[in-house]
Amino acid sequence: MATYSWANGLVKTLKDPTTHIISNSLAAVIQDKYAKAKHHYLVLPFEDIPSIFNLTQQNLPLLQEMHLLALNVIEVKGEKKDNFLIGFHNQPSMQRLHLHVISNDFISDCLKTKKHWNSFNTALFLNYEDLITQLEKNDKVKRLDSSTLKELGNMELKCNQCSYVAKNIPTLKQHLLEHYEKRKKMEE
Repeated sequence: MATYSWANGLVKTLKDPTTHIISNSLAAVIQDKYAKAKHHYLVLPFEDIPSIFNLTQQNLPLLQEMHLLALNVIEVKGEKKDNFLIGFHNQPSMQRLHLHVISNDFISDCLKTKKHWNSFNTALFLNYEDLITQLEKNDKVKRLDSSTLKELGNMELKCNQCSYVAKNIPTLKQHLLEHYEKRKKMEE
């Protein structure tokens, strides 16, 4: 019997159609089990592609379909595209290629560490368009070297919506909540 690894959890979830928010013949959108924002979805291909570093230009049509599903889930949830980040982690921790669709509010009990924050708010997060550009130019996605990964992981906790720099995650989360509440009032 095979041992279960948390890194393979996405594959198990993908195989359960009841977890799919929307899907097509190539990919499905699921809710991130440890959402780092009010809205956090993952677009997973049915094809077994371990990570962004296994992609080539041949995968461009699949990536375009995954991006369309990302835009679709934002629409289905009644949200605005401008309030979302769509992209990939530059240092994936889970087995299976997955595209993050995450609201930029970052209001979540699961956002607990500097690593969580920096994985979405530094160059550790590779925007969809930037990944496509790399594939079109180089037929692969370039890995970041270990010193760059370490440097990005240790960056200060700078707000993604203004110039505020937080001393720690709790103060950053309080600051982000203020942004969120202001945005909600403006939308009323």
